[in-house]
Amino acid sequence: MVQENRLTVDDLIWPIFVVPGSGIVEPIDAMPGVNRMSIDKAVEAARQAADLGIPALATFPNVDISLRDDTGSNSLAANNLINETTRAIKKAVPNIGVITDVALDPFTSHGHDGILRDGEIVNDETVAQIARAAVMQADAGADIIAPSDMMDGRIGAIRHALDAAGHQNVGIMAYATKFASAFYGPYREAIGTSGLLKGDKKTYYIDPANGTEAMRDAALDVEEGADMLMVKPGLPYLDICWRMKESFGLPVFAYQVSGEYSQIKAAAANGWIDGERVMLETLLAFKRAGCDGILSYFSRGRGTDLGQTVTPGSAEQITNVERSQAGARKTLTRLRPASLAL
Repeated sequence: MVQENRLTVDDLIWPIFVVPGSGIVEPIDAMPGVNRMSIDKAVEAARQAADLGIPALATFPNVDISLRDDTGSNSLAANNLINETTRAIKKAVPNIGVITDVALDPFTSHGHDGILRDGEIVNDETVAQIARAAVMQADAGADIIAPSDMMDGRIGAIRHALDAAGHQNVGIMAYATKFASAFYGPYREAIGTSGLLKGDKKTYYIDPANGTEAMRDAALDVEEGADMLMVKPGLPYLDICWRMKESFGLPVFAYQVSGEYSQIKAAAANGWIDGERVMLETLLAFKRAGCDGILSYFSRGRGTDLGQTVTPGSAEQITNVERSQAGARKTLTRLRPASLAL
């Protein structure tokens, strides 16, 4: 009765990994319980998500190595893996929100988020390319573009490109503060870049020690037209989640990244923690820190329990009618087609 924060299925966004082919469900060793899926299986996942009330999926492609090059040129192919996935999902499950990323790391042969020339990331050339890719992703049916590349000026360029192409209703979820974190390792295995990365990404990601820099970067994204803001990773940066919510008043999302997920799964597998309770406690912590939604690989692991309201100690069944239509659902309006806006 006096609990201040609650977690419901409306708060969760399910990140999925997509591979070429059909009939493929391929376990990711570093992320127990998470799979790479072919497009047909991703469509099945979308149906499951919609049935459970999950408002959106975030899709990440594992592009065939033969299609990767120094500039990530396949990001500009209208029929590339991420765009074909979006088309298939929106055709089969039009009511599910689809969030796509325009960072180039799944498409480059060197694993960086941008175009690499003479050992350096070229910012402006990268921004021009990802803005074009964003339009193609919107053409394919993406509801939200979520650029994770951390190039300077990308939000404004993407907003201008989307508007010029008639996609004024496609939102931008800015990876406003993406830190140069050690928690990304399992994700890089999932999209096939762990063995490709040359050097590191410290020149364009944020130093984990720098909170003021993170807020300054977020402010620039707000000025350029971001509709919502993301903090990545999540749990180590709850202070940033809170500061962003207090400072900007926009919807704030946290990405509970692969390393956060895998450490809980590994400790639970060894019997060192109660994995279920720890998982729920961490998800609730994001709500307490002011987050309006959470990208989490546990969205899949919760299964039918995602249709319940959850707290660290219990999970009480509630019906679709009883689910709150306030709070996070209102801030997730842009994640769904306009006909579903509440």
